[in-house]
Amino acid sequence: MIYAQVMAGGIGSRMGHTERPKQFLNLADKPIIIHTLEKFSLIAEFDKIIVSIHPKWMQYAKDLIAKYIDDERFVVIEGGAERNDTVMGAINYIKSNFGLNEADVLVMHDAVRPFVSRRIIMDNIEAASHYKAVDTVIPATDTIVKSENGIISEIPVRDQMFQGQTPQTVNIQAFESQYNSMTIEERNILSDSAKVMLLAGYEVGVVNGDESNIKVTRPYDLRIANIIAQENLDVQ
Repeated sequence: MIYAQVMAGGIGSRMGHTERPKQFLNLADKPIIIHTLEKFSLIAEFDKIIVSIHPKWMQYAKDLIAKYIDDERFVVIEGGAERNDTVMGAINYIKSNFGLNEADVLVMHDAVRPFVSRRIIMDNIEAASHYKAVDTVIPATDTIVKSENGIISEIPVRDQMFQGQTPQTVNIQAFESQYNSMTIEERNILSDSAKVMLLAGYEVGVVNGDESNIKVTRPYDLRIANIIAQENLDVQ
């Protein structure tokens, strides 16, 4: 089976003083998270779409989804303290309610990347049939500098550098097995799901992202996102 997980468990501290976490802030005509969830609701291949929310905002999220989206595949569950805890929460939900099969995959996406395209999502699903893990990336346009203690230690070749986006996709059984074998220290360090699978020795496939697939993290991002959203509305 193919599952989606939209991660919306953060409280958005980098957005500044807002009355709601950033995923619930309005973007053009509706909340950011609704823009994102609508993209996933259009993908018929998903058997279930899991929305992971901070415990304090679960009822708010349920009411919001009910207001905007009519899709029985959606379920709201609690997010975890860290990103991979949130992933495991979704996996445990799947395991408890549907069991796990060898070919089951989980497509994970940030709720605050509202401009993800159908093409990116479908490319993740297709690549998951060839790899145990898939990452969405775009080429780095700036030179990447590695620094330690305020001193440059390495300047990698830019043509080999990419910026990570989401979705990230994993084979559920493979991810669960690796995560359960990790130490607490490893879990704290390896917050990225693709890194977890790399540690296990799996090849991680790459899907081309898009520059418009931005993450709304800070007030500046929200201003840019509103421009993109308004342009999309004008085209419709």
